[in-house]
Amino acid sequence: MAGSDIWPAIHSTRKALAADLDGLNESDWDTTSLCTEWSVRNLVAHMTATAKLSGANFFPKLIGSGFSLKRLQAKDIAAEGQGSGADVLARFKVQIDSSGRPPGPIETMLGEVVVHSEDIRRPLGIEHTPPTEFVVRVADFYKNSNLIIGTKKRIAGLELRATDSDWSHGSGPLVSGPMMSLLMAMTGRKAALGDLEGDGVEVLRTR
Repeated sequence: MAGSDIWPAIHSTRKALAADLDGLNESDWDTTSLCTEWSVRNLVAHMTATAKLSGANFFPKLIGSGFSLKRLQAKDIAAEGQGSGADVLARFKVQIDSSGRPPGPIETMLGEVVVHSEDIRRPLGIEHTPPTEFVVRVADFYKNSNLIIGTKKRIAGLELRATDSDWSHGSGPLVSGPMMSLLMAMTGRKAALGDLEGDGVEVLRTR
């Protein structure tokens, strides 16, 4: 997957998520996501806000939040999460084709939408299989990065092997399973560990 293909991948992944969220009951929007501090509403609002960021507005917003990324995110979620679930979704849909992003590698934006979409879908019981090349691109980025979520440290000393694609990484106790479940476990989502097999699964559970 070439670098020039990343924005179309991001946009199509957002579009697929928006389609799955159409028609949710209002109570569904209050479901706790796999990012357990955030509800589905909060997480969609967060993704909307992130798509509005740019190099020009990110640093003033960060300064205005006392250089706390967590406070910046809380402010943005409060703003984008107002109203009904339909209101939250409508604001997200406006940003589907946005190329806005905070400073940093563009792969973080693909990672955000691929992983957060599963953070939302899984607790709602919505099944979706994203294109394998999107998941592999994100896994290949995160496996060498400790940026924000600490994936490189989490998977150190383990062999990860996908059972539904030609992807593997590392050496050590084995963790095997579907590519998407591996990605979710790599990024700290313990809910995905039940999909995986091998002696390394319990190691991941402790990290």
